[in-house]
Amino acid sequence: MQGRLSAWLVKHGIIHRSLGFDYQGIETLQIKPEDWHSIAVILYVYGYNYLRSQCAYDVAPGGLLASVYHLTRIEYGVDQPEEVCIKVFAPRRNPRIPSVFWVWKSVNFQERESYDMLGIYYDNHPRLKRILMPESWIGWPLRKDYIAPNFYEIQDAH
Repeated sequence: MQGRLSAWLVKHGIIHRSLGFDYQGIETLQIKPEDWHSIAVILYVYGYNYLRSQCAYDVAPGGLLASVYHLTRIEYGVDQPEEVCIKVFAPRRNPRIPSVFWVWKSVNFQERESYDMLGIYYDNHPRLKRILMPESWIGWPLRKDYIAPNFYEIQDAH
């Protein structure tokens, strides 16, 4: 089932994949990493001027990583703002997705957290570095195949 935004994107020849609707009726679209930045600019111009949240998750052990963006189209005097969920999947080996910091500044710390926890590189992010883990931390703690270091072995080594 195609939603309103998906139909508009098709009409304008913008490549994407409709993933249907979530439990709240919010349309979910899949965008290829190489198309994400230009589509983000188009969505902003179309009226999706508020990035409500960005998060990321590991789809399956050894599988793809996903970066998820929740956008809202806010217009003056509108009682029910339009929302859309965008999913951008990246390969585990070299997960690179264009940063949308220059479109929505509020994504700054959220993309940094996704980088820190899952190792997704957000190209052209102005300050992509760890935000929760120490800079010396090795690995990506929220990946499903992550093996945590043994705390007691680390303590014994000192």
